[in-house]
Order: sequence, then structure tokens, then C-alpha cells
Amino acid sequence: MERENDSKLRMIIGYHASHEQFAPSELLAYVQAAEDAGFQAIMTSDHIAPWLSGQGNSGNNWAWLGAAMAKTSLPFGSLAIPGGWRYNPAVLAHLVGTISEMFPGRLRWIAVGSGEALNEHVVGGEWPAKAERNARLFAGTEIIRALLHGEEVDRRDRWFTVDKARLWSLPNTPPALFVAALSTETAQWAGGWSDGLVTINKPKQKLVDIREAYRIGGGEEKPLALQMQISWAETETEARAAAWKEWRNAALPPASLSDLPTPEDFERAAQHVRPDDIDEVISLVTSPEPLIEIISAAEACGFEEVFVHNVSRDQISFLNFMKRQVLPALRAADT
Repeated sequence: MERENDSKLRMIIGYHASHEQFAPSELLAYVQAAEDAGFQAIMTSDHIAPWLSGQGNSGNNWAWLGAAMAKTSLPFGSLAIPGGWRYNPAVLAHLVGTISEMFPGRLRWIAVGSGEALNEHVVGGEWPAKAERNARLFAGTEIIRALLHGEEVDRRDRWFTVDKARLWSLPNTPPALFVAALSTETAQWAGGWSDGLVTINKPKQKLVDIREAYRIGGGEEKPLALQMQISWAETETEARAAAWKEWRNAALPPASLSDLPTPEDFERAAQHVRPDDIDEVISLVTSPEPLIEIISAAEACGFEEVFVHNVSRDQISFLNFMKRQVLPALRAADT
């Protein structure tokens, strides 16, 4: 029986903590409020720069995760880029391993991706094409997996030099290594070697396509997680204006998202994006029913975890909206 027909499927409804929009200290307060609201997990990104200058922030994800886990009791999932630009994979494994040892079972997964020039160009060098980035992603993930399982890694190849590396402080259970995939091609390629899949919300048929590509590539029965971008406000006009101001980068094609190096480049590329164009990429939410419907559609496509990313600035009002109107309704429908 297909997963979308399984009435026993129970979703994890999580909150996406946007480092690009909020100062790290502010974001700590939001994840505590998200736990109080009834969210079941937290997802974070790993940026050194925001997409647009107006977003205004980009704290270090790995430093922040330790504080966030100390301030909450929820499980976390995080993006991570093991391609060896900002972080050699041995260094990234060290960060992940230390957090996982301090907070057993709390860092449930990291979603490894091929990266964006926006974050990785800062250490210099040319930004390679997608095929090379994928090769580095796979090689870096192999190193991280081995180190997190207590192996010594001695590796010298085209991508990395790792000289007899070992993690001396290990978690009892390492986090799963999901893949972050935006396309069916990447999803199928990673199905066999990843432990799960994270993608961004799309129309239902595109979600089905990426799910099936992942299964065909070897990801059958592996978990699926979804980052769901919405804009919440009291009125649709306010929600659209907030989405355009804060997150119009979502309307750019995937090549732009991966290849543009600075927020100023994204602002120039997004000059043609009109407020009405936002409706195609970010759901505008003013009442509980449409959001419940979107989340239910993701569940019907087989996604076990949904992380809601509200791109508007008023996070506290949004969290109160979720606490009072959305999460209780979802729990009632799940019983």
C-alpha cells in the first residue's frame, strides 16, 4: 500500500528557525516559544550570509545549536555542507559529534547539500559546477559518516586531505545523514547512500515526483522531511507584502540560488520579481484551514516531517496562531 493511503501515518510538525532573518539571541527566544506552542522539532539552516541584505542576519549555526538545545528539549535537524569550503568534512564531523555527545539523540539528522556560492565563496577559490559539487558532497559525507562511527580516516584525493583523523568525543548514536535535494535528479542520485531526504515544498505532483525519484534511487522506506515556506499575516495583502520584502529570493531559479555569491547579487536578480509572483512559491496564510490543508497534502505525499518556515517578521503572533488554531486541529485530526 502506498504511504499516501496509510491512515496511521503521524507527522512531526516542526518549526524552521531562520538564521538569515533574526539575530541568534532573538532566534533562541523563538525556538523556546515554538516548543511552548506545541511544535515537535526544530530545523535550522547553515548560512554565513543572508539571501537579501534586508533579512539582516546570519549567525553561526553550530555555535547557536548548542545554546538552543540547552534552552529547549526538542529534537533538531540541520542543514550542513560537507564539500570542504568553509568546513573541511573532518571539522564539520567534529562539530556535529560534539553537539551530539552533549545532547544525546537531540540532533536527529543533518541534511547534507552541495552548497551555495552565497555561503562558500567567502574562503576564496572558484565555485564549481553542480557535478563537481555533488562529487565533493558525496566524498565529504563518506568522511563524516566514518568519523561519527568512530573510524580513523586517512584520505588524500582530489577533494580532501584528511590525515589520520579521529573523533575522540563520540555520541552513542550519530545523527542520520539526510540529503538536501531540490531536484528529482539529485534525489535519485542520493537515494542509495543517504539516510533520508529533505526538500522544499512544491506543488503536489512535484513532491510526488521527487519522492518517487528518491525511492527509485534506493531511498525506499527512508524518511522524508519537508521545509514549508509560508507567509503569515492578518490579511492576504500584508502576507504577500511581507513575503516579497523578506523572501522574494524564493522566486529565483535553482541555478541562481546556488551560484550567486552575494546578497547584492540576489537583490539585482530579484528586481523583476513582483509581489504577485510570490503567490507561486510561498503560501499566504491568514487562517488555519489553508495551512492545515497544505500540511495534510504533504502528509498524503509521504512526508513524515514538515518544518514550517514563516518568512514574515512577526514570529510571536505566528507562533500564537499555530498554538491556538493550527496545532490543536492537526492533533485532533491525527487521533
